[in-house]
Amino acid sequence: MTTAVLTAPAPATAPDRRIGVVDSRAAYLSFGLAYVLGHGASALDRSGAGLPSWLPTTVLALGLAAGTLFSVLAVARSRRGAGKPELLAGKLLGLSWAGGFAALFLAITALTSTSGNPELATVLWPAGSGLVVGLLYLGEGAVRRNVLHYCLGTWLALVSAAALFFGTPGVFWVLAVAGGGGYAVAAHFERGRLAGLR
Repeated sequence: MTTAVLTAPAPATAPDRRIGVVDSRAAYLSFGLAYVLGHGASALDRSGAGLPSWLPTTVLALGLAAGTLFSVLAVARSRRGAGKPELLAGKLLGLSWAGGFAALFLAITALTSTSGNPELATVLWPAGSGLVVGLLYLGEGAVRRNVLHYCLGTWLALVSAAALFFGTPGVFWVLAVAGGGGYAVAAHFERGRLAGLR
């Protein structure tokens, strides 16, 4: 007599909820400091504080470089174990940064040359960059289903566009306070968002 042995089906493994989840705390803090210190230094310099001319740009560039590095590393970590659709979405999002800033370069170059006012670039670059970043964050937030990133993108886009109403040095003060503050708030709430995904 043969006895059939019934085996219980192996339990399905729960999908790893960390795949595709980007931890942006370090990037948000770096970008926030770049906004506060870099744009803040530009505002002080244009208000007659007598800072060295190289200081605002250097501080801003270092902060943006650090934030970009932290962003790239966070996205790379989130892609481990991702499927082809997620990897393709990530590549397309990455390419959209190059396209967005190439379009901004063309727009600012055209506006300054056709208007005959090269000083426009002084306000268009910081405000335009914030606008492009905000719009890209909106797309990334939607694709990654990250409401916090989406909200930060909305805030940055609106603040950057509105900053143009304030001229120089007002545009830099608005970006330093409201833009840097937006990043600080996002960094604070990012911890809770990540805790909720565990």
